[in-house]
Amino acid sequence: MELPFQCDKPLRELSTFGIGGPARFFLEVHKIEEMQAAIRFCYEQKLPFFILGKGSNSLFDDRGFDGVVLLNKISFCQFEWPLVHVGAGYSFSLLGTQTARKGWSGLEFASGIPGSVGGAIFMNAGANGAECCETLFDVTFVTEKGEIEVLKRDQIAFSYRTSSFQQRKGAIVSAKFLLQPSEEARQKQLGIIEYRTRTQPYGDKSAGCVFRNPEDGKAGALIQQSGLKGKRIGGAEVSMRHANFIVNREGASARDILELAAFVKHTVKEKTGVELEMEIRSVPYQMEEDVSR
Repeated sequence: MELPFQCDKPLRELSTFGIGGPARFFLEVHKIEEMQAAIRFCYEQKLPFFILGKGSNSLFDDRGFDGVVLLNKISFCQFEWPLVHVGAGYSFSLLGTQTARKGWSGLEFASGIPGSVGGAIFMNAGANGAECCETLFDVTFVTEKGEIEVLKRDQIAFSYRTSSFQQRKGAIVSAKFLLQPSEEARQKQLGIIEYRTRTQPYGDKSAGCVFRNPEDGKAGALIQQSGLKGKRIGGAEVSMRHANFIVNREGASARDILELAAFVKHTVKEKTGVELEMEIRSVPYQMEEDVSR
């Protein structure tokens, strides 16, 4: 299979942060077979690779990525009630909206989450007391050698904002979710999206929440309590609307974002005693091992 790789693709064009230098090699993947061939090629050529979805929750280096970035555009969606079978490149937010409109409950919380289905599974995305893993039925995964695995929900380990896929090389390519009929699903979904648009900085360039919520409390509340709303380093700013968002205000660099995140973490620890943990993934220019998403 011929793979039309591009060279020096600017990653800022693919990142919700609008930050990142060029990828050494880049390929947009639309079919599972293409993903298998691309990953097999990386394995044979010993090239590090990064699987990119909607470009949220990731911060690319200012120098770019010295490897292969594979943009997952596998975006089919098949309704097989009570199951929905969807490609990993499909919008997680759109999936939440569509299923709720059809009167099916379980993914209403996905509305407004700016990631792909694959990214949501990889990170075990969640909100409003719900998590991605709760309705997951199975996942189709391409291994580092380009082979297909179908994993049932009980074969995958999940916890708060983590999954066992974070310890594996390869790519999530599709998933099935098991939903329940509900007359209230649409109204619940509309309430969730209204709250998010009112309380989060959707008009700004960001990568979602910067820090995981600690066991007892909310990261945003701790950052606000520490007086950090509006704090700036270079072009990076702690959002005035939601303190757990760092936004690219004026041509921020990856270094600006990381320095501001480190300052926030240090200040919150000093003032509240709570150690915040980064949720956003910082993707280095060079890495010893492949990463997938």
